[in-house]
Amino acid sequence: MGLTKSDEFTVRDNRLAKYAKALAHPARVAILRLLADRRSCVCGDIVEVLPIAQSTVSQHLKELKAAGLIQGEIDGPRVCYCINEAEWNGAQKALAEFFQLHVPVADKCC
Repeated sequence: MGLTKSDEFTVRDNRLAKYAKALAHPARVAILRLLADRRSCVCGDIVEVLPIAQSTVSQHLKELKAAGLIQGEIDGPRVCYCINEAEWNGAQKALAEFFQLHVPVADKCC
């Protein structure tokens, strides 16, 4: 199998892009806000709070899980989701480091 363009970038840049992609939809941001506010959450609860269909919520949960920001646990017929603390902290650090790269200049550029 051939290399993808993402293979040509640093691990740090790919990690940051992974987090940015996960945060790139308002429904995923809303899901993360909901989960950050609670200890754990059942998928049905998320559907009741958001103005989108269950299947759409499931797709967004899948994206967040793929990015590592959340984790899910099967509890009988339900799947409970919560924030993945280690990855959440990694995302916070990566985003903070990225935004600290810019040093304001005295003269305006544009």
